[in-house]
Amino acid sequence: MAYTRTKIVDLVEGKIDPDTLHQMLSTPKDPERFETYVEILQERVPWDDRIILPLGPKLYIVQQKVSKKWTVRCECGHDFCSWKENWKLHARIHVRDTAQKMEEIYPRLMAPTTSWQVIREYFCGECGTLHDVEAPTPWYPVIRDFEPDIDAFYSEWLGLPVPERADA
Repeated sequence: MAYTRTKIVDLVEGKIDPDTLHQMLSTPKDPERFETYVEILQERVPWDDRIILPLGPKLYIVQQKVSKKWTVRCECGHDFCSWKENWKLHARIHVRDTAQKMEEIYPRLMAPTTSWQVIREYFCGECGTLHDVEAPTPWYPVIRDFEPDIDAFYSEWLGLPVPERADA
């Protein structure tokens, strides 16, 4: 089933009804949906470099227009790093590692014990957007959510040419 551009806009804006959302997520995707989704996202960002892959609500892998380099970019235009790196290592990080910091978000006596678990919050250094939160043990390294195989995604899943990149 193909969805209208209006319905995909509703999805992006979080205005879609739960039944339609469930149907959209659980049924095979129509071939044009990814392209329509990226077009909608592209219209909403203040820069014109091409979005290659959305990583989160306001986080993208983009192709820089002039250099053709791929970078991880916040919606505000801040580039974190190359798309092959863990962007979290280039973000501002707030670590909740004391009872006092935990009690800012948890009721007293309901927070995790900070010798067992901390909360790491990853922010854009330019606009302050919160992009991710982790709850690992204190000694655990920064988690990389995933390494996308963009070549396979474009060529094998979408049937589209892989966007040019300078570091290929």
